[in-house]
Amino acid sequence: MDPKQIRVRFAPSPTGPLHIGGVRTALYNYLFARKHGGKFILRIEDTDRARFVPEAEKYIMESLEWAGISFDEGIREGGAFGPYRQSERKGIYRQYAEKLVEPGHAYYAFDTPGELEKMRKKLEEQKAANSSYGIAVRMSMTNSLTLPPEDVAQRISAGNPYVIRFKMPNNQDIKIFDEIRNWVIVNTSTLDDKVLFKSDGMPTYHLANIVDDHLMEITHVIRGEEWLPSLPLHALLYRSFGWDEPQFAHLPLLLKPDGKGKLSKRDGDRLGFPVFPIEWKDPKSGEVSPGYRESDFFPGAFVNMLAFLGWNPGTEQELFSMEELISAFSINRVGKSGSRFDFEKAKWYNHQYLQLQPIEDLVAQYKPVLKEKNIEATDDYISKVCTLIKERTNFVNEFWGQSYFFFEAPKEYDQKVVKKRWKENTPGIMTGLTEVLRAIDNFTSENTEKAVKAWIEEKEAGMGAVMNAFRLCVVGAMKGPHMFDIIALIGKEETLLRIEAGIRRMSNR
Repeated sequence: MDPKQIRVRFAPSPTGPLHIGGVRTALYNYLFARKHGGKFILRIEDTDRARFVPEAEKYIMESLEWAGISFDEGIREGGAFGPYRQSERKGIYRQYAEKLVEPGHAYYAFDTPGELEKMRKKLEEQKAANSSYGIAVRMSMTNSLTLPPEDVAQRISAGNPYVIRFKMPNNQDIKIFDEIRNWVIVNTSTLDDKVLFKSDGMPTYHLANIVDDHLMEITHVIRGEEWLPSLPLHALLYRSFGWDEPQFAHLPLLLKPDGKGKLSKRDGDRLGFPVFPIEWKDPKSGEVSPGYRESDFFPGAFVNMLAFLGWNPGTEQELFSMEELISAFSINRVGKSGSRFDFEKAKWYNHQYLQLQPIEDLVAQYKPVLKEKNIEATDDYISKVCTLIKERTNFVNEFWGQSYFFFEAPKEYDQKVVKKRWKENTPGIMTGLTEVLRAIDNFTSENTEKAVKAWIEEKEAGMGAVMNAFRLCVVGAMKGPHMFDIIALIGKEETLLRIEAGIRRMSNR
């Protein structure tokens, strides 16, 4: 590794909510920086004012904070390389664009919208391989390559609108090393003369991105695969300025669950899972999109899941704390192929994290739910309930559905099960069961199970006939943990009351 301090950045555009693919990019940058004792910077690239959404910047920072991804420099943290919003750096970009014009790496273009449209139509009619403004057409357009210098100067001084375009070299192979994809080679004949500086006085992404990365001394650019087509231009810009290039790494796409195309919000809406880290409310339409935080995911589980969408540690280990991810992470173990998103695997991760939570934390998270339902119980009792049911759940918000019967007797009984399991002789069997249970002094799970099973065997009543009706009376449905664990916790008196109520109500249906 180069002895120069590692500096990486996450540079989102505040044009809407942050996709989980963006969170993964931030995560990989964070892990890389922390692994190598480097610095991690948040830069907001808000040069696209037409698509700018004021609420998005705060959303981005809140999302990353929830995921446990922190920055060394940024719009909140400050730093020696600020400002960290591109709109606040607006005054610096023109000079860099003009620096490229002087040696002939870029040029002024005065073409009107009508002229540009005419050019495109002509190229389309000719069925040209490249229908963009570039090598094939630049010498027939209105720009500083075709106009006399005095004409160019006069137009600029008169305030005529213009853009500055990069002058793409003719028929050159551009070779750039990518940490994930090895050598990337692109011939310039396939590329166009991209606009670097717009007529509204703002830079395009390409110029601002390169200038800021250079001025902020970014050593490694780790970003999504969608930026791979921009890589040749970016490399040429560095070389045209005479600057050292950072090392590039382009991360694989996050794919739809079926593997056919990039994961989108539409996929989440269609298949019922979030594609954003936290809930997003569209400021224009008012539409609310779910987030992983509001879907009751643990931040650690969310991060663990994201880390494995493109990277693997080379071992069988699947569960990692953030500290373990930092220690294990390597760009060399990030794959080239797109990673298929699997929401069931995401739930599996949350299930694993839930099992690892201290029981007092689960109690603290469950208590507000019980309070909302006007249920009072001691922390000790709730702790025992959580211990019994946590293995059956993926999320804390599923606790009530798996444990309501610990706090209240059944209000109704599953009629399908009643019809199938409650026979003519069931009331008599249940009455016999109450006599057995009433006679047990030490009402533990072990003691009740031993006594009931011995009675069933002696009476030849049938295990299924007894236990199904028993569960119906106590729970109201065929659900819940071990039956004898349930009755040990709710106690003898409550158990007997529920069986007697079940006999009465289900026999009179």
